[in-house]
Order: sequence, then C-alpha cells, then structure tokens
Amino acid sequence: MAKTNFRPLHDRVVVRRVESEEKTSGGIIIPDTAKEKPQEGEIIAIGSGARDEAGKLVPLDVKEGDRVLFGKWSGTEVKLNGEDLLIMKESDIMGIIG
Repeated sequence: MAKTNFRPLHDRVVVRRVESEEKTSGGIIIPDTAKEKPQEGEIIAIGSGARDEAGKLVPLDVKEGDRVLFGKWSGTEVKLNGEDLLIMKESDIMGIIG
C-alpha cells in the first residue's frame, strides 16, 4: 500500500486483514459467502501511545509491519484510499504472530 496520510491517535492502530485460504486442508473450496472474515492482519499505522495516570506517554507494544491476531468483532471498518481497513485499540489485539 502506498504511504497513507492517515495517522491514528493515541493507542489506536490501523490493520489490514490478511486474506484467508480459499481451500480447506482436505481440498474443499470455500465459497465467498461461506467464508468468515479473517481474524489475522498486518499493522500498517500506529498512534503515538496511551497516557498513564501521571500523564506520561506509554508507547505501544506493536509496530508497523507486525502480523497480529484480533477478536472477531474488533475494530471499526473504514475505507482509506480505496482499501478496506480496520481501526482498533491496541487492547483489542490478542497477540503478535512470529
């Protein structure tokens, strides 16, 4: 994706969903209507971080390029530069892959 001029605020991140497999391990092809949205994505932009009780900036644990797992209903779907993306809080991310 070309560099976007959108930067999320505070502890929010922008995630691009990773496309899921179109075939099962047994070779059965899954039609688009039966597919679930993937719960895996790549971080493409991050905010500056959250503030603690003392007002000190706490940086995020994720960085751009990380592959992450997130909840099924996490984030808000948006369309930026013609691409479907998710904006979510860092707390909605369950973990980093690899």
